[in-house]
Amino acid sequence: MSKTIFVSNRLPVTVSKHESGLEYKESIGGLATGLKNYHEQGSTVWAGWPGVAQDDLSEEESSSVADTLRNDYKCLSVPLTSDDIEQYYHGFCNETIWPLFHYFTSAVEYKKETWEAYQRVNRKFFDSVDPLIEEGDTIWIHDYQLMLLPQMIREKHPDVKIGFFLHIPFPSYEIYRQMIWRDEILQGLMGANLIGFHTYDYVRHFLSSVRRLLGHEHSLYKMQLESHVVQVDAFPMGIDYDYFAKTPTKENASQETMDFVKSTQNVRNIISVDRLDYTKGIPDRIKAFKQFLSNYPEYREKVRLNLIIAPSRVGIEKYDNLKREIEELVSEVNGEYGTFNWMPVWFFFRTVSQDDLIAFYRHSDVLLVTPLRDGMNLVAKEYVASRTDYKGMLVMSETAGAASELGEAIIVNTNDHEAIAAGIKMALEMPEDDKMDRNKNMHRRISRYNVKFWAEEFLNTLQGSPEEKIHTEPLDRLTSASSELDLAYRTANKRVLFLDYDGTLVGFKPTPDQARPDRELKQLLTTLTEDPKNTVVIITGRDRFTAEKWLGDLNLSIVAAHGLWFRPAGGEWTMTLNIDNEWKEAIRPIMETYTDRTPGSLIEEKDYSIAWHYRQSEPDIAAVKRNELKEALMSITQSMTVGVLDGNKVIEVKDTRVNKGHGAHLMLRQGNFDFVFGAGDDRTDEDMFAALPEHAYSVKIGKEVTAARYRLKSSADIRALLGRFTQVSGEVAEDAAKSK
Repeated sequence: MSKTIFVSNRLPVTVSKHESGLEYKESIGGLATGLKNYHEQGSTVWAGWPGVAQDDLSEEESSSVADTLRNDYKCLSVPLTSDDIEQYYHGFCNETIWPLFHYFTSAVEYKKETWEAYQRVNRKFFDSVDPLIEEGDTIWIHDYQLMLLPQMIREKHPDVKIGFFLHIPFPSYEIYRQMIWRDEILQGLMGANLIGFHTYDYVRHFLSSVRRLLGHEHSLYKMQLESHVVQVDAFPMGIDYDYFAKTPTKENASQETMDFVKSTQNVRNIISVDRLDYTKGIPDRIKAFKQFLSNYPEYREKVRLNLIIAPSRVGIEKYDNLKREIEELVSEVNGEYGTFNWMPVWFFFRTVSQDDLIAFYRHSDVLLVTPLRDGMNLVAKEYVASRTDYKGMLVMSETAGAASELGEAIIVNTNDHEAIAAGIKMALEMPEDDKMDRNKNMHRRISRYNVKFWAEEFLNTLQGSPEEKIHTEPLDRLTSASSELDLAYRTANKRVLFLDYDGTLVGFKPTPDQARPDRELKQLLTTLTEDPKNTVVIITGRDRFTAEKWLGDLNLSIVAAHGLWFRPAGGEWTMTLNIDNEWKEAIRPIMETYTDRTPGSLIEEKDYSIAWHYRQSEPDIAAVKRNELKEALMSITQSMTVGVLDGNKVIEVKDTRVNKGHGAHLMLRQGNFDFVFGAGDDRTDEDMFAALPEHAYSVKIGKEVTAARYRLKSSADIRALLGRFTQVSGEVAEDAAKSK
């Protein structure tokens, strides 16, 4: 029976060790609440770190923790040491990823040892869940601590459904590109079938980074990879609405809280709730409240800001300094505006229970939420849900993820103290009818899209994620001694190998002239041509001069310019068709115009074709200019004998009578080959595949739709396959020598 495996850095159960023994405490709120129903009722396992370091437990205690979590809580404990937590979590997660993804680039620290710890711990998570994974399972991975895990699972279990959700912002490309290990993290995430974010801004930023750094284009938020389709979408996380709307205040809140609430009845209360973190904008919030008291003196002694801050990372210098700054600002405001009977800011540095928070919410006229950057900010939704009288008002910064959902709130610029001050005044003075209308709209939204709906929508989307897959033949299957291809090559007496160059024998380079053949490739081709049974043909779109310069010293045939020029091994170049270049005079100025308009693009002029390359151009600009250029070229070439060829990051104009199929026919007519092999990577090679006989063996490099029989991932794979051919040639020659 298939199951669902949830994976997060922390389990929904925290284990702590005391003198009296081990204590187990279930988490409330957020992710734990959202997945509670699924976890308790379905066939599920939740994997994560239990909160106690492995090296703090004896072997017996460690075994006890694992057994208790498994049997009583359906959880799998991932054992992490104190060093793991320090280097991976406090190190890479909180000193590198957290500040960068929240746009605090000056606070980012890049350390090789913490990156290695991040890789190591992601591998530990994989090693822990790997034995549980079976065909048909669904795996949902959570948050920035485990961004390498999806690809690790994909490599070992290619047919399971993998989901990933990021609970913090994903930054813009200009910010993300500063990450040293940016490609590795993106590749890790791309192992998932479904990647979820809180807002469409984060979706857009992620897709932009993937396109610019990995080269994957998307269509309707879907990207086709070699092994699977990756879907990206926004799933704004909700809260347990009923809990906040229906929990009784007096019965559940502490007496201390209720006494405090009672003491505030004669003032208008503004509440601020955060954990201690530099991304929350707490100092600016206090300064904005000070500005409010300065701008609107009529509110002095009539309002109070209750600042509730939960301790976080106590003992870390950066956070201790932040706490000190907050305390100084609070003292400054109270010293300047306070009286014997009134203190404008009350600062609570403590963890407050959710029931006590509900009491605070229900007795506060305004909630002030002004983070500098926040993935979602559930406090805003909690406040709205708690105010079932619809009389509270939310003042929120536009950089909180929740701002995209709660548009009826008063939205402000977190850096503009004047705007925040004006927002507070507007919230306090808003007519009751207006306030209630706004709140009712927000209530309807968050009551429907609650945390259970969020989890359900994500899992349903994951289950329905695209099944269409591009089948990529495993390299070891093609190169094994028992494969059909291997046997056909081994027993053949006369072979021909058609090999495309760019993207097949050599990976794509930033500019065309950087794709020169390396020593390994030239040695490989030399060894292939040394077998007298082999005829090796390089069939390329390159011009004959470049092909001759790079490969002319090898004993192989070359078909250049997509079949226009042919040079047999050791022979001279001949033109296969009589064509002219008069059309170039009309085409060249158009391409030059778009080259000027598209930084990074360039023109490559060949004998009888012109190509516009845009691999180095900014993708968004290139996408627009490519379509404009293609449309312009299609229009002007309608009455000509030339056509527009849309290749891999290149648009080429050439005579329509010339193609690689034409070039392949030239060679096939010259001999009765009993083994025909062709390899290519783009649309121009489809003409070659179509020209090959039915018994031919054709290999497509990459993920595009193809008529080829086989498919491999990269130029490295095709080189490995050709290397196997040389090995077989050697074995056949050896066997022949022994039989004489």
